Amino acid sequence: MQEDAQLLALADRTLWVTALIVGPVLLSALVVGLIVGIIQAATSVNEQTLTFVPKLAITALVFVVLGGTMMALLGDFTVEIFAQVAGMAR
Repeated sequence: MQEDAQLLALADRTLWVTALIVGPVLLSALVVGLIVGIIQAATSVNEQTLTFVPKLAITALVFVVLGGTMMALLGDFTVEIFAQVAGMAR
């Protein structure tokens, strides 16, 4: 029973870490897409590359700014997973 609780806690932590890593990228792309969409609707310009390039740029910027933090979080979580798996095997 204790192993089931540990696995559920690990799954819960996995979802939180995933949300913390992906959240800033998705939110920034969403905000930029919304702003560009509003501008396109106001000016009646329907160019596909106009939405793609700003999203790509902001995604790259977020990865440059927060990439180290994201990788540190992922690295710490990976070490935690391996420690828990090793502890369960004993």
